[in-house]
Amino acid sequence: MNKIIAKKKISEDIIQLTFENKELAEARKPGQFLILRVHDKGERIPLTIMDSDSIKDTIDIVFQVVGKTTTLLSELKVDDKILDVAGPLGNPTLIKNFGRCVLIGGGVGTAVLFPVLKALKEAGNTVIAIIGARNKDSLILIEEVKAISDELIIITDDGTAGIKGLVTDALKEVIARGDEINYVYAVGPVIMMKFVALTTKEDNIKTEVSLNPIMIDGTGMCGGCRVLISGKEKFACVHGPDFDAHQVDFDLLIQRLKMFKDKEHKSMECHCKNKEK
Repeated sequence: MNKIIAKKKISEDIIQLTFENKELAEARKPGQFLILRVHDKGERIPLTIMDSDSIKDTIDIVFQVVGKTTTLLSELKVDDKILDVAGPLGNPTLIKNFGRCVLIGGGVGTAVLFPVLKALKEAGNTVIAIIGARNKDSLILIEEVKAISDELIIITDDGTAGIKGLVTDALKEVIARGDEINYVYAVGPVIMMKFVALTTKEDNIKTEVSLNPIMIDGTGMCGGCRVLISGKEKFACVHGPDFDAHQVDFDLLIQRLKMFKDKEHKSMECHCKNKEK
């Protein structure tokens, strides 16, 4: 259980792991996530399930190496085992035939986007994918997304791939074409999702976002992942992670994500010092 059978570096700091877990592979649905621990004294971190194979009993996760736990996870090798994996958690994304859909992924959020895009396409939707990143080296899953999209638009901050600009620039251009857009789904940095929501609100386009607040247990017990939706407190782990983008208090979410930055940096510094000894 949880034995790693494949490992691939898919960008400068983003890694894809494939591990065995029969129950999870059979049960997971698009939009759901898992929580794992690398070792018995490690923290619990949530990661979206990018894909699964119920024939091979495998799960694919994609993560960005940003702190101590993701660093430890990135150091695991093929045939190593992940200590604990809990899931699938959260509510699946609503999949139905909306019509014309625009799906927007920013950075590692493209991995979250992928299973939703795949399911919406299989449900008969016309799917336009907008994928953004800082630069060419930070783009992920481009060929995979292209293979299942009716149209793919690539955006980079520095213009080293695709169009130079922001994902909202591309979204505005798609809206300006005049073709009816029935559904928008976005996942990535919170500031990106905020401005996607502001853009679609002007035209009253149904928009959902997958939120990524601080999370510990994933079952609603700790309350760490609380977010404000239309002024009401919700827990992303049990009420989400998908929410109506036009009802999310993004500014509060941005503030809450900064709460443990100092502790995260200190933990990473200690890890690096211990490795040097």
